[in-house]
Amino acid sequence: MPVANLILKNANIITVDSRQPAARLVAVKGDRILLVGSHDSLESVSGAKTRVIDCQGKTIVPGFIDAHCHIFSFLRKLLSVDLSPPAVTCLGDIKAAIKHKVENIPEGQWITGTDYNDFYLAEKRHPTRWDIDEVAPNHPVVLSHRSLHACVLNSMALSLAGITRETPEPPGVHIERDLDSGEPSGLLLEMLGYIREKVMPPISEAELTRGITLANQQYLSQGLTSVQDATVVNDFNRWQTIRRFIDSGRLKSRVYMMAGVETLNQFQEAGLAFGSGDNRLRLGGVKMVPNETTGELYPPQPEFNQIVLGVHQAGFQLAIHAVLHTTVEGAITALEYAQSQLPQAGRRHRIEHCAECPPPLLERLKKLRAVVVTQPPFIYYSGERYLALVPPERQPWLYRIGSFLRNGLVVAGSSDSPIVSGNPLMGIYGAVARQAESGHLLLPEESIPASEALAMYTINAACASFEEEIKGSITPGKLADMVMLSDDPTRVATGQIKDIKIEMTIVGGEVVWEA
Repeated sequence: MPVANLILKNANIITVDSRQPAARLVAVKGDRILLVGSHDSLESVSGAKTRVIDCQGKTIVPGFIDAHCHIFSFLRKLLSVDLSPPAVTCLGDIKAAIKHKVENIPEGQWITGTDYNDFYLAEKRHPTRWDIDEVAPNHPVVLSHRSLHACVLNSMALSLAGITRETPEPPGVHIERDLDSGEPSGLLLEMLGYIREKVMPPISEAELTRGITLANQQYLSQGLTSVQDATVVNDFNRWQTIRRFIDSGRLKSRVYMMAGVETLNQFQEAGLAFGSGDNRLRLGGVKMVPNETTGELYPPQPEFNQIVLGVHQAGFQLAIHAVLHTTVEGAITALEYAQSQLPQAGRRHRIEHCAECPPPLLERLKKLRAVVVTQPPFIYYSGERYLALVPPERQPWLYRIGSFLRNGLVVAGSSDSPIVSGNPLMGIYGAVARQAESGHLLLPEESIPASEALAMYTINAACASFEEEIKGSITPGKLADMVMLSDDPTRVATGQIKDIKIEMTIVGGEVVWEA
């Protein structure tokens, strides 16, 4: 038996490997797991230079994998004015936060605020351009909604974007206007990506470096050894940027980066195919975001079908954003069409969110063997809003995690960060407790055991990216990505799961973060 570089002993190891579910010791050689076993194995794998960590009975689990997040939006959030509840509770708080920023930067410089949520504001409405103009008339300002599907621009920012009373709405987006004057109110739906990529100046190299450094610390402190970036505007330039940060050691977490449906050709021209890269950075599926902003599916179903078929034929996994049941149906219809034109087993096309799934659609998903990438922390952070705003007849369809699993679907867990905290333990808690922050229950019959919730953030998430052979469980030969927890999520009372702390994060056999 080779000598290990690192040994974790006296541990409560949850392997998430059904062939050996539990162990007391794990040994690492290089970046791989060498041995999983009992204390009796210690002497056979330890040498003079072996680092031995006594876990003192603490719990070790596979490194957490966030199956759907947004790296660049997250680092922007870390560099922006925080407008999330409870930091702000009303429009006055938003104005005060923007005014404070105005007083500390030169005129004409862009100001960004993130994570405002109209549902939790006292006024129960979005800010307007005129609200922001009161405190920032000489700075372009963009405020992003918590969902990232809406943003508000002040007058200067609207002018720089070329949005006026005469501006027609591009397909699939909405420019809110004053009912009397027709002037844009500043609220834009499904245009944040365009504003960030085409209107605002690019983030400077210094800001980018600072942002990725902060994001890296956040990911590691949350036990996230892998993240899957599901951003529709990901292009080859972003791929190169992430490659640079990984190679320099500034970003330790592994990245599975999806391409945007409109930028796929850039990756193909660079000679990259689905799965290209290595175990630090891998090219993933193709992200597509159909929407119903105008009340109808965009792109229309026939066009939607052809786009999906093209990606399917190109050999890429589809990752289709679908929240409302009508969009979920459109995504399923498009995937069924692609499969009928080019039948192939095991493609693992993904539905991202699948928030509303009535029984007939669940049956169709089961036949497709699609992967569902869900966000159980939304139950905790947004459950109160769902109960208040989703029509009662649709509430039984919300985040049906238990039903998905009982029907044999692979269900991966995620945060959609920066939408909510990336802490996987909040997601595990949400999937088990089904309880909103307000205390209200959301479909408790869809609850799952903590062991299955843990699998969503480990082996299931690895399956969603075709990487279950190298990660997702503590198994000899797999990458040595592991997390030490302060307690065992499968044994503590449900209410205590969200309070479990990350104590150590290990990536490729290297201890990269300690509490």
